[in-house]
Amino acid sequence: MLKITPYLGIIVLIVSIGGLWYPVLGYFMLLIFAAIFLISPFRGRWFCGNLCPRGSFVDFWISKISRKNKIPATLRSLWIRIPIFFLLMGFMGYRIVNTIGGLNTFEKIGMIFVTMCLVTTAIATLLGSYLSPRTWCSFCPMGTAQRLLGGKKYPLKLEKEKCINCKKCEKICPMQLKIRQEDSKPDCIKCGRCVDACPKDALKF
Repeated sequence: MLKITPYLGIIVLIVSIGGLWYPVLGYFMLLIFAAIFLISPFRGRWFCGNLCPRGSFVDFWISKISRKNKIPATLRSLWIRIPIFFLLMGFMGYRIVNTIGGLNTFEKIGMIFVTMCLVTTAIATLLGSYLSPRTWCSFCPMGTAQRLLGGKKYPLKLEKEKCINCKKCEKICPMQLKIRQEDSKPDCIKCGRCVDACPKDALKF
């Protein structure tokens, strides 16, 4: 992860709470969307593990109160994730379209973004506290989009001859991935924690 990653969580609170008084803060979400679609075709879900404010929020704030249980496998299924993506994006688009042309359109659209940030952060907080910090990230619409756009890019590689099966990589993985399995990991968020934890330098991107 980047040196600034642990501190990005504050942005979630600024947008979610401050945005209730200053709706223009909601437009920060557009910067997030732009960064995601610029980065993901080349590095997959790298944004999630390095620049995502909500990812930082759950990793370094919610993790302190999380029960750290197993993330349900059903939440990782694209049969669940793709409908959620279209549902949330469709709902947001519908609200924006119905807002255009009225009074204070700029502020109202900003508030739509703020509301989405607030609602999804609340869900992420509840799931992160009850299950595992990155539960929301397992089916996050933006995470799903990144997976579809570049899930095979910048892959994590394991040198099996160096691996001693200590499982430190899997214990530290915030997404609870099976690091040692020889399969593609499209939901790897490229945070690099497994690489740093490996005592034999068997992992690299």
